[in-house]
Amino acid sequence: MSAAIEIAEVSKIYDGGVRAVDAVAMDIKPGEFFSLLGPSGCGKTTTLRMIAGFDTPSTGEIRIDGTDITHVPAHKRDMAMVFQNYALFPHRTVAENVAFGLRMRKIDKATIAAKVKAALAMVELSGMDERRPAQLSGGQQQRVALARAIVIEPRVLLCDEPLGALDKKLRQQMQFELKQLQKTLGLTLVFVTHDQEEALAMSDRIAVMNAGRVEQVGTPVEIYDKPETRFVADFIGDTNIFRGQRVTLDKGAGIAVGNGLVLALPPGFGMSDNTALSVALRPEKIRLTPGAVRSAITDGTSAKGTIESTNFLGGAVLYRVALDSGQHVLAQQPNAGADRLQAPGSTVTLGWSPSDLVVLKD
Repeated sequence: MSAAIEIAEVSKIYDGGVRAVDAVAMDIKPGEFFSLLGPSGCGKTTTLRMIAGFDTPSTGEIRIDGTDITHVPAHKRDMAMVFQNYALFPHRTVAENVAFGLRMRKIDKATIAAKVKAALAMVELSGMDERRPAQLSGGQQQRVALARAIVIEPRVLLCDEPLGALDKKLRQQMQFELKQLQKTLGLTLVFVTHDQEEALAMSDRIAVMNAGRVEQVGTPVEIYDKPETRFVADFIGDTNIFRGQRVTLDKGAGIAVGNGLVLALPPGFGMSDNTALSVALRPEKIRLTPGAVRSAITDGTSAKGTIESTNFLGGAVLYRVALDSGQHVLAQQPNAGADRLQAPGSTVTLGWSPSDLVVLKD
């Protein structure tokens, strides 16, 4: 049975006053795939280690199903952890590695053998019982580490960048397998990663962390389409961020971002004129039309510019465009064939919908 995790205003302050985690608060639902996402040094691994019981919070509480476990030893928390470096015993066989946690729990040999066999089958390593870690590929070693974690039937599985050492194709394969395994077992899974695509692809919800604090918690769609802060908008994928002052247009409100460029804001946007604000606009939300279109360049939904560079991404093309007003914008278009590519130096018109602009809190 999976467990609910509550992190209540938890901080971790190291000697010298270094605040690695600063008043973090979040609730993780039973059976949820929950990711802690952020750059190196943001506090995500420290938060995971406090959930695991390897580190003790300086302040705050950690609760499992309402029970305070802040000072409960790690081995009594009914959790398992998978590390980035696998942490396998090199001198032990695959079966002995997987059985380790069961042996520590004084389980009888017959039960251990049955559980190890079932765990190896679950991670598609049947028949490899007697191999040693050095005889396995990186992906197979990661499966052994995963089997060792799930064989003890924990209520919570903690993963500290477990796929970071794998190549891209194998990492994608393991993402699907880990997600499917988590759903099959019904585990609550807390996953640490700095890879935005990995978090978006696997998670039910994501907590984006920065400088020891949580910037935003939400589903992948909410995090990507509706970032709340400049950091989240900038960290998750490519985006265009504009800062300016709120102005009144003929039809609603806009943001004046300099040199005559005005972007229409989403319908119903409040605030008084001259209020400073920032907005984000994803490159794939922008429409790119060859040539100069004389339509409503002044209505806040289009602008003219010149292509500076073209990045071919396979299924899409990412253009860097210098607007006539001086700003530089990224615009991503589907790959429609070589004859539709816009060369550097080409004049284009960019268009967008006001509803695609996201107003940021900061």
